[in-house]
Amino acid sequence: MYTGVVDTRERLIESTRTLLWERGYVATSPKLIQQAADAGQGSMYHHFTGKEQLALAAIERTAEEMRRQIDALLDGPGTAVERIATYLRREREVLKGCPIGRLTQDPDVMASPTLREPVEGMFAWLRGRLADVVSGGIAAGELSPGVEPGATATAIVAVLQGGYVLARAAADTAPFDQAIEGILALLRSQGIAR
Repeated sequence: MYTGVVDTRERLIESTRTLLWERGYVATSPKLIQQAADAGQGSMYHHFTGKEQLALAAIERTAEEMRRQIDALLDGPGTAVERIATYLRREREVLKGCPIGRLTQDPDVMASPTLREPVEGMFAWLRGRLADVVSGGIAAGELSPGVEPGATATAIVAVLQGGYVLARAAADTAPFDQAIEGILALLRSQGIAR
């Protein structure tokens, strides 16, 4: 799977990220990780105490990468609603689901405080980040003062995650796209005409 010189620890983390997204925690065995990373058992346990510690590194890496991507989009040009639209409409592998959101359906991840923490932390950060953008839109006179930033941010995240679920259930991206356009229409309806 890997060519060239890539650090074994890095290969283990990246392979685990991919497998967690595609298969979930329970279905991602240490042997499968080692095969995907082209690493031996000794190498894996040299770098990590076990599957949970490796999964934690993979989840944290995914969350960090998502934060960077989201920040870049939400800090971009345009009104608050335009920046939120840019984030929601960005290219995604919709039918694979959200790499962090899918972990909430994994009972072993949710039962482990160690693994659940970065998942919870990512969603708390995302809600806070979106609430800040909505607040900025209110302050700039782009959105009605009656819009509650925290509730609006939570609704945006819920629609996004629900859109993934609907798309996966239908094996079609159309429900995801409809969910995104629906929440954006609601946000635009809260704009202030100038």
